[in-house]
Amino acid sequence: MIVSRGVAETEKMGFLRAMFRLLGGIWTVFLHAFRRRVTVQYPEEKVRLAPRWRGRIILSRDPDGAERCVACYLCSAACPVDCIALQATEAEDGRRYPEFFRINFSRCIFCGFCEEACPTYAIQLTPDFEMGDYARESLVYEKEDLLISGTGKYPGYNFYRVAGMAIKGKDKGEAENEEKPVDVHDLLP
Repeated sequence: MIVSRGVAETEKMGFLRAMFRLLGGIWTVFLHAFRRRVTVQYPEEKVRLAPRWRGRIILSRDPDGAERCVACYLCSAACPVDCIALQATEAEDGRRYPEFFRINFSRCIFCGFCEEACPTYAIQLTPDFEMGDYARESLVYEKEDLLISGTGKYPGYNFYRVAGMAIKGKDKGEAENEEKPVDVHDLLP
């Protein structure tokens, strides 16, 4: 008798909780029903975007005008939908750059992981959102379509000036805020 009485009380409490949630949902719908609707006449008026809006992906350049991308494959590895493809090659002066860089925007979810993974600030997401098209083939952007002539969000950053890499005209240890390389044989007892 005691067991059945506990079950009945539990069922009653469950019913009351369900009714409270149902009434809360109805109240929320009622409040939203009388709010003013906002209509944006799109082609003439532009939609207000949030300050951290993630839109079209671009490849930026160094302040010197060279490509920032060093083809490290981190953007491709961080992409959850695998829409980034690239192939690394090396120039005569020791700089690495992508031979081809391809993004399939029909698969891209604009999550921003590629921008966060990029150590050189080469990949940047811009507030451009007008990329719709009728053919999927035209949503595959090549390096020429992605590369801009400017530096983007980080105007003073140059990866090869601060990286500890040897390239033509700069040896290891000659970058900004970098100490000379340590000879490990000097550290031995």
